[in-house]
Amino acid sequence: MDREKVIKAVEDLLDALGEDREREGLKDTPRRVADAYSELLSGEGKTAEEHLSRTFNSDCGEMVVESDIYFSSLCEHHLMPFFGKIAIAYIPDGKVVGISKLARTVDVFSKRLQIQERLTRQIADEIMRVLKPKGVFVACEAEHTCMTCRGVKKAGSKTVTYSTLGEFSEENKRQVLALLK
Repeated sequence: MDREKVIKAVEDLLDALGEDREREGLKDTPRRVADAYSELLSGEGKTAEEHLSRTFNSDCGEMVVESDIYFSSLCEHHLMPFFGKIAIAYIPDGKVVGISKLARTVDVFSKRLQIQERLTRQIADEIMRVLKPKGVFVACEAEHTCMTCRGVKKAGSKTVTYSTLGEFSEENKRQVLALLK
């Protein structure tokens, strides 16, 4: 990210909105916005492989579930936040990963301009690619501010997306979905 270009763009936006960039409340806004975008988009160009490749041998063949992984992201259509929680379930095939690594994987993909459908699939794809489990299921439930604060203004509405790869039974899916409720 080119910080100086972001600062200039925010200055131009404030000018276009007819704001006085020199007034007290806006004086440092372009810098603050650049800092915020740097943090909000910190996953760009990163891979979750560094997190997911730290595994432990395990003969556990039962489903492993990490639920209520809270995240926030920026919708690439409106540059407005969407946020919610993700549940990740996988069936190990000889190795497991530390539980914090699943949350870090969510961060890698949520900290970029995103759409929820792609976010859900990218997490599942990366877990499948790196861990090579028998199966993986990712469920994502999110509220989109582009829908709750503008447009149709339906506060509290949620969008749910799923991605399933490999062997994952309907019963396993039901168990994971019950955790989202």
